[in-house]
Amino acid sequence: MKTRGRSLPILLTLILFINSCSERNISAWDSLYPEILDQISIPEFSETIYDITDFGAKNDDPAFLNHNAINSAIDTCSSNGGGIVLIPEGRWYSGPLLLKNNVNLYISEGASLIFASDTSLYPSVLTRWEGMDCYNTSPMIYAHGQENIAISGKGTIDGGASQENWWGMERLTPVPGKELRGRPLLMAWNENNTPVEDRILRPADNLRPQLINLYKCKNILMTDVNLTCPAFWTIHPVFCENITVRGLTINTVGAPNGDGCNPESCRNVLIESCFFNTGDDCIAIKSGRNNDGRKWNIPSENIIVRNCHMQNGHGGVVIGSEISGGFRNLFVEDCEMNSPSLDRVIRIKTNNCRGGTVENIYVRNIDVGQCGEAVLKINLVYEPGEICKRDFSPYVRNVYLENVNCRQSRYGVFITGYEESANISNINVSDCEWTNVKEDNRLQGLIDNIRFTRTSVNGTVVKL
Repeated sequence: MKTRGRSLPILLTLILFINSCSERNISAWDSLYPEILDQISIPEFSETIYDITDFGAKNDDPAFLNHNAINSAIDTCSSNGGGIVLIPEGRWYSGPLLLKNNVNLYISEGASLIFASDTSLYPSVLTRWEGMDCYNTSPMIYAHGQENIAISGKGTIDGGASQENWWGMERLTPVPGKELRGRPLLMAWNENNTPVEDRILRPADNLRPQLINLYKCKNILMTDVNLTCPAFWTIHPVFCENITVRGLTINTVGAPNGDGCNPESCRNVLIESCFFNTGDDCIAIKSGRNNDGRKWNIPSENIIVRNCHMQNGHGGVVIGSEISGGFRNLFVEDCEMNSPSLDRVIRIKTNNCRGGTVENIYVRNIDVGQCGEAVLKINLVYEPGEICKRDFSPYVRNVYLENVNCRQSRYGVFITGYEESANISNINVSDCEWTNVKEDNRLQGLIDNIRFTRTSVNGTVVKL
């Protein structure tokens, strides 16, 4: 049925349809979920240790940068067939690092790897920035086309960002009569299909780099480390496959655009037992922005999030907004979320610049103390002022929330669709209890088949 009051013609059809949707949800958890898990494996590494001090590294000296020593250890380790590059206890200051095949970069407990903010240290590398292809300032840790790589240990990776350096870089805006620079220039290149090899950006363009960016890599493990103070997004794999992110602690509150983990056009990803306290989205799934996303047409798919704790952030688990390549098959379960500064629990954001289809979202057993806005938010008119060609209708379908309970929020479900077409369909909310909801549910635009089953808002069962 649609939110404008249309109903199926006979009761029997309605019952059969609801039963079919329920069976589809059960089947996805029982069949597709374990199939995805079976496709995700942890890479194995040689136990040979390459201690960075053997390559000239020195600790506790901010004036001495260790990236040459650490990169030499990585090169040697990879050339010899792989192993562990050891960052021992202490404070190690560094410029950009380049991960290579079969290397486990191990940050020991009591070790801090701290990155310098001198922009001259960071060359331009091939990456994506907000879903747009370009050569931009190198991330602090980068890999391109590598396999069997890991970042592990119980130490800390500190991006070294603050308002005095990276965070103080303001986004450049268009100035009449002057050439475009920075983000507006990159967006124009995207709209004009400028060849990627001509999209070369420099630190002066103020596009802050990611902390960890893995580009076209396979068989990835990130486990146990503490990540803080990124210049921009914290973990950003692009065109990657077989990723395990486990047991990380990500603290980026205060960081502008300080997203936690943003898999983009990635396949077979497991994010589990992590703590997120972020300056933006905790987890944000992406697949390219506008023309660049459509050109590659590589969706993100098969992503599992479980046993995570989300504190502050714009959203707990988010899809978009750079989602032009589409997305399918998300499973989220057994997570805790709780903060007045956590805006949403599950969020899908897109627009008609993006296009693409987001489908098959399965969420269950989420305990939410409170969130600032909505338990579920779907928005098809995100960034309405974006300058772009708007001929690409987005679609969202097959969303299932089960036993997602929240004790305080502004809305339960907040959906903004289109008035002229039902681009949102098959939204299912079952066995949820939402209390201290200030403004009930808010449904705008046409929605084809939205159901609330055994779900209550402030003690009243939702009937729609």
